[in-house]
Amino acid sequence: MHIRFDVPADPAYPGRVAAALSGVRLRRFSYIGAVLVAVGVIAFVVSRGFAGGDRFSSLYLTLVVAGVLSMLYAPWVRWRARRRSGRYAVEGAYDITDNNIMMRSGSESGGIAWDGVAEVKDTPEFWIVYVDRMPATVIPRRLMTAEDDETLRAFMTDRGLLQPR
Repeated sequence: MHIRFDVPADPAYPGRVAAALSGVRLRRFSYIGAVLVAVGVIAFVVSRGFAGGDRFSSLYLTLVVAGVLSMLYAPWVRWRARRRSGRYAVEGAYDITDNNIMMRSGSESGGIAWDGVAEVKDTPEFWIVYVDRMPATVIPRRLMTAEDDETLRAFMTDRGLLQPR
């Protein structure tokens, strides 16, 4: 297998990459926030049935506010990443073989050996490549031909890195 494609200098592309990578790591803040909101609301409702429940109303309100802020943290980080990364738009390229993934961005280049890849997550726009438990890079699917996309999918599925459809 040998797949090669270019990445144009699109100002929106680095932001989409940053959002994809940060979304994976920041998802837990949304879950924690939802739990805090639920606990705060339930505790507030239950406390209304007991005498002296007014004393703890500010605590329950604090839980709800902390939960909402926690749920808003991930979208805020993604928005900032997109806003700040637009100035990093440079031309690049991917060269993917049976042995490794080579990436070039501007004057920088690097690679990841397939033997070091632990898993690959499938999103509509990218394949997120993990080394150990950390996302290491993304492979932009929309910049590949449909044939190369299917070839790479089959390769990753055969290696056990991607779940079959």
